[in-house]
Amino acid sequence: MSEIRIGIVTVSDRASRGEYEDRGGPAIGEYLRDVLSNRWDAVTRVIPDDVLTIQETLANLCDTEKCCLVVTTGGTGPAKRDVTPEATETVCEKMMPGFGELMRKVSLAKVPTAILSRQTAGIRGSSLIVNLPGKPSAIAECLDAVFPAIPYCIDLIDGPRLLTREDRLVAFRPKK
Repeated sequence: MSEIRIGIVTVSDRASRGEYEDRGGPAIGEYLRDVLSNRWDAVTRVIPDDVLTIQETLANLCDTEKCCLVVTTGGTGPAKRDVTPEATETVCEKMMPGFGELMRKVSLAKVPTAILSRQTAGIRGSSLIVNLPGKPSAIAECLDAVFPAIPYCIDLIDGPRLLTREDRLVAFRPKK
């Protein structure tokens, strides 16, 4: 088992019941395998759009599974069952609104309905939680925008050092 553990959470009523193939979680895993050069272990979950289940899952991945990064997909829209940002906010000590702002900005360049998305991010202990939209095609687009800051953020919260494949994506770290 690697020292680096990353949680990947798909929030979807239909996928959690097996009625719909989870494409979001695998898209996140593929992206991370492409970008990260370190060895890391994925801790995956597919859960329903239920605020208590999301809260418990995020807390477990951060506190028990010791994931330095937890990336969610789904539940960020305006529908009644879309409660991922609310669940994320309740389990985090610090919110990181710049992540959501940047993801919406890049998504708005592609589709006007991106304004309806409520992605966010926050810190719980030594873990960064990032909420992505549920549409698989938007996952890489959003991660490309915010991932350059993620390794340094994890450094600042005393997590393990994430390294990227610099031919694919350069992580920003200030010069010493």
